[in-house]
Amino acid sequence: MRHQISDLYQMQSLSLESKIIMTQHRIRGWYDHYDGDVYVSFSGGKDSTVLLDIVRNTPGVYDVPAVFADTGLEFPEIREFVRTFDDLTIVRPKMNFRQVIQKYGYPVVSKEVSRRVQYARKAIAEGREQNHGDYQKLCGLALDKNGNKSQYNCKKWKFLLDAPFRCSSECCTIMKKNPMKQYEKETGRMPIVATMACESRLRKEHWLIHGCNAFDAKRPRSQPMSFWTEQDVLE
Repeated sequence: MRHQISDLYQMQSLSLESKIIMTQHRIRGWYDHYDGDVYVSFSGGKDSTVLLDIVRNTPGVYDVPAVFADTGLEFPEIREFVRTFDDLTIVRPKMNFRQVIQKYGYPVVSKEVSRRVQYARKAIAEGREQNHGDYQKLCGLALDKNGNKSQYNCKKWKFLLDAPFRCSSECCTIMKKNPMKQYEKETGRMPIVATMACESRLRKEHWLIHGCNAFDAKRPRSQPMSFWTEQDVLE
């Protein structure tokens, strides 16, 4: 891992002024690396609104568009708010929420849990569940490299394997990620997103491996506010 957890805690303890300066440095590094071909993933929520403001006030960074994925599930007030910003591009998914649910299932609990249920059910149907990682984690049987119970075990959600409806994590992929990927393919621009390490275990682990600017990730993206907390955003 590139960073230690102590690095994250130290950065999270910085003053808001220091965090803004550090975030602008990360943004400028991303912008320069891609010769300005970047964009802000803009949801209209408080986190991405703060990010967009910082990006557009970073010295040496110009003409960065905001891209909003209109899934059809947003409140009308969010759509109205989003449209008040200049240099805005709106992208839309090829399927609506009802179609996604009917074809793939519900994204219950979280993307992580619903994905485990989705693939564990598939393994059961194919008769290979005993050695399947997601099934093992739902049963609380998965072990880490030291032979201890894996931190990814989620035994309390095992009952979803027998739920009378399908579970799937495809909703976010189809309705948000795919439209953004299509935009990136068409424009060559690389994303800047407002996710933070404090929001989930997976996001914290992603930061530990890749840092704020994930140049070497499978899908490169900048997360320059990774070391912020929600209180920083509100402030």
